[in-house]
Amino acid sequence: MLELKNITKSFGDTHVLNGISLTIGDGQIMSILGPSGGGKTTLLNIILGISQPTSGQLIYNGEDLTNVPMEKRGFNIVFQDYALFPNLNAYENITYGLKNNPGISTEKEIKEMISLLGLEEHLTKKIDELSGGQKQRVALARTLVMKPKLLLLDEPLSALDGVIKESIKSKIKQIVNQYNLTTIMVTHDPEEACTMSDKVLILNQGKIAQYASPDDIIHHPASEFVRKFILHQLEVKRNNIYTLFNEGDANAAKQPALAGQEA
Repeated sequence: MLELKNITKSFGDTHVLNGISLTIGDGQIMSILGPSGGGKTTLLNIILGISQPTSGQLIYNGEDLTNVPMEKRGFNIVFQDYALFPNLNAYENITYGLKNNPGISTEKEIKEMISLLGLEEHLTKKIDELSGGQKQRVALARTLVMKPKLLLLDEPLSALDGVIKESIKSKIKQIVNQYNLTTIMVTHDPEEACTMSDKVLILNQGKIAQYASPDDIIHHPASEFVRKFILHQLEVKRNNIYTLFNEGDANAAKQPALAGQEA
């Protein structure tokens, strides 16, 4: 279990995070949402250990990790741009971290992860020969063979489209369930957050606007800000899809309104 206790972060006179307190259960997926500048990346960096909080505590399974260096926390991240080595092939990228950490994953476990992510036929390919979805799966495999205690994902689906995005979403959820892996994901997309997560954290100006299940957020938004930020974006996306499939049909039936909106 991960606990954040009154986490604050300031850069000079600028207060980026203000009293963030929450708990994430083992094996849960939590998404962090919010407008640009709301503190999403700063909070992710504090959890990973790249940045230290100005005040507050970060506790994992009862151990205070607030001042523990990043490399000793046992957490790992998949970056938005994958951060793969272009001079290495897919397999070499996947096993790169194991060179200095032998024994973390056995050869059998590596093969199982490669199979789970469907990468067997791509192992000898260089990175520039892979599609976006294949690169994302390689980045996931490279992180997961290190057996992180906690998985952090920074906009993991932002560069993907359509069927590929749905496939990666499915793989992430499968891995989280299979390995009971606590996962924190930063995303700008409310639909991703609501379809993938057990809990959604919405930040606004460095404060918690709401921290709840997707169902609670959709049906019981805590404020007007949450309603507009989440539900309006979902409605726009839904209407765009509906318009696409009914283009030219002036008599197309209207879709029912989301909670908090007039029909």
